[in-house]
Amino acid sequence: MSDVKRILVTGASGGIGKAVALLLAEQGYDIAVHYRNGKESAEAIIAAISEAGGKATGIQFDITDRERTKATIEADIEANGAYWGVVCNAGITKDNAFPAMSSEEWESVVHTNLDSFYNVLHPTIMPMIRLRKGGRIVTLSSVSGLTGNRGQTNYSASKAGIIGATKALAVELGKRKITVNCVAPGIIQTDMIEGVFADEAKKMIPLGTFGDVSDVAHTVSFLMSDGAKYITRQVISVNGGMC
Repeated sequence: MSDVKRILVTGASGGIGKAVALLLAEQGYDIAVHYRNGKESAEAIIAAISEAGGKATGIQFDITDRERTKATIEADIEANGAYWGVVCNAGITKDNAFPAMSSEEWESVVHTNLDSFYNVLHPTIMPMIRLRKGGRIVTLSSVSGLTGNRGQTNYSASKAGIIGATKALAVELGKRKITVNCVAPGIIQTDMIEGVFADEAKKMIPLGTFGDVSDVAHTVSFLMSDGAKYITRQVISVNGGMC
């Protein structure tokens, strides 16, 4: 059996997830590239990893569908081996001022972001333990989960919940030498951040600039490394000093 470590990256077809998957593959990990709808993007990432001499496989499921997620993960583990690491990146936002927030906007964000923690990690934990090689779990929260943010009571609640769940799981898995940490990005540069919002947002950031997806990817990569073997139950902020 290969000694190469497999890592599942959820929401890997774009943005932060894509950057994480590509960087981890570059560092020698086998990557399970998860996607929901972005099949073409996921296939392009797998091709790029393969062309660079790495190994990656695609895995498709909706993180809100518990039974499908469980079945798909179990089938992937059976076919390709257990995950040594998992990066829980996939999630959604539906921003609105709280008085105007619909019950659907509340429920979909809270349930998607929090339930995915259980749906993705629950079927991966025992196979990871049986590897007897330790392991790494990295969840993605947000500066909103630490400080709250206007128009994001639903998102802030879900991301604060991720922090609590991460810390509790770290306690449970510590004796197995499986570290469980959380990365909390701030405002990461996207095409949607421009104009007046960009100018106002930069005033909240001591470094005065937005982050890049690579900033988050390198933090996740460090937490996967041997250099982070004694770091667990922590929240690492990647936000230019916002909090």
